[in-house]
Amino acid sequence: MTVELSMVRQMWKLLEPVHAILYYAPEVFARAEKLGYDTATRWPSYFAWRAAPLGPAGHELVSATFYSFNPAMVREHVPAAWRVATPGEVLEARLDGVGEALQKLIGDQDLTEAVALTRKLVDATSTAARPLAAANTNLPWPDEPHLALWHAITILREARGDGHVASLLTAGLDPIESLVSFAGVGAAPEEVFASRGWSDEQWAAATRRLVERGWLTEDGTATEAGHAGRDEVERITDELAAPAYRALGADDVGRLAQLVMPATMAIVSSGLLPMRSTLGMGR
Repeated sequence: MTVELSMVRQMWKLLEPVHAILYYAPEVFARAEKLGYDTATRWPSYFAWRAAPLGPAGHELVSATFYSFNPAMVREHVPAAWRVATPGEVLEARLDGVGEALQKLIGDQDLTEAVALTRKLVDATSTAARPLAAANTNLPWPDEPHLALWHAITILREARGDGHVASLLTAGLDPIESLVSFAGVGAAPEEVFASRGWSDEQWAAATRRLVERGWLTEDGTATEAGHAGRDEVERITDELAAPAYRALGADDVGRLAQLVMPATMAIVSSGLLPMRSTLGMGR
């Protein structure tokens, strides 16, 4: 049995919640507060946690790699994040917080085999033109199995995200158009995408551009062309992520899904993750 693109996408959906506790677990927020970040909202620490593998990056690099955020929003938090704590301090704190959160959520689950399989996936993942994946790959592997699993999953999700940016560029979608077109196909309500910092005026202008392109109707709903365009974006994203899964093989991919499922279900059932997200996922 070969690894189909549908399996690649399902694996992303299965693995993503494991990475995402970085942005929602109270144990991680406690580390952010200890470092000195404002935790009234999640954004000061979000930019620090996710950008730290890049080193003391400026807002231009972070805007480029994160893509869908309004650069003005990024500028509010970067490089200010590195005046609170160095990237090295942030990386140490994020592992501490994630480690504590995972131990509470998944307990004593034996992750030895899951770690071995995800490391094979990482080894088969190209980091060429994938800056966030490459930056995380350059970090040392944690010794603890639960953190090694989280680290591997983080590399895989950032590699997929880097590929998604390449797919959006291929489709000719700028950062805000990537969100407007995704909302147009019903991936999430428009208000969910407000977290990316774009103004109502910017959203309306991007909607007009996509109406003129034939991707949206006047009310922002995707046309047939818009649905087809977004389907192609997702297909290319899956195709760019597929080589590692094909190298692993369908049997081992299926086995990995079985092994990770309890951890994913524990995280999802905890209620930590949002009901709807800009990734088009929900709890």
